[in-house]
Amino acid sequence: MLINIKRIYDRKLAASNGEIGHVKDFYFDDKTWAVRYAVVDTGSWLTGRSVLLSPHAFSRFDQEEKILPVNLTRKQIENSPSVDTHRPVSRQYEENYYRYYGWPTYWEGGDTWGTGSYPVIGPSTASDNWRAYDYTQWDDVHLRSTKAVNGYEVETTDGVAGAVTGFMMDDKSWMIRELVVETGPWYSGKHVLIPVGKVKSISYPDSKIVVSLTKEDIKNTTDNHVALSGA
Repeated sequence: MLINIKRIYDRKLAASNGEIGHVKDFYFDDKTWAVRYAVVDTGSWLTGRSVLLSPHAFSRFDQEEKILPVNLTRKQIENSPSVDTHRPVSRQYEENYYRYYGWPTYWEGGDTWGTGSYPVIGPSTASDNWRAYDYTQWDDVHLRSTKAVNGYEVETTDGVAGAVTGFMMDDKSWMIRELVVETGPWYSGKHVLIPVGKVKSISYPDSKIVVSLTKEDIKNTTDNHVALSGA
C-alpha cells in the first residue's frame, strides 16, 4: 500500500518496553528513492538527542495506528551510535550502526536492501559489548531529508508545474514511488502524482526537482487526477 509520508510525521513510536518519542523526519536515498531511516525525536527520554531507525526496526507499519511499534528495546536504542542530524549521514556512521544492530547492510548485495527488495524485519542482535570504529565524518551526499525537499519547485520541460507537498511510499519496500505535487494556477492548484521515474535531477542549491514531463503530460495522465484530501 502507498502511504503519504507526511501523515507519519509526529506519529508516536513504542519500543518493546515503552514509548521512545515520535517521528520527526525521514532520510531517503535520492538515487534509489528508498527510505533508509526514520528520524526520531526522543523528547524528554533522551533529552537533546535524535536517533535513526532503519526500516528493519519496525515490526509492522500501519498508517492507521496512533502508535507505531518498534522491534527494539529502549536500552538498545539508547546505546546505539549517536548521529548529528544537522549533517548528512556518513557511510562510516552507517557501518557502525548496522554492525551494532546486527542487520544486513543495504549497500552490499546488489538489490534495494542488499540481498532483497524488502528490508528483512527481525530481532536485533545489538550488544553492549560492541565498539565503534573511529572514522572521519565523510558525508553521504545521497541521503536526503524528506522535510528539506518538501516545498521544492517541480520544473517540467515547459515551466514550473508546482511544488512538492508529499511523498507516496510503499509500506512494504519503503520505496518512494511518487511525488505529491500541488500545481499552481495553470491547473487550478490541484494535487497530482508524479512517478519518481520521471525525475531527471534534483538541484539542492536551487531547491528544484526537474522532471521529464510537460504540463500537458501531467494533465493528460488520468492517474494523476487525484483528490488528495489534506495533501
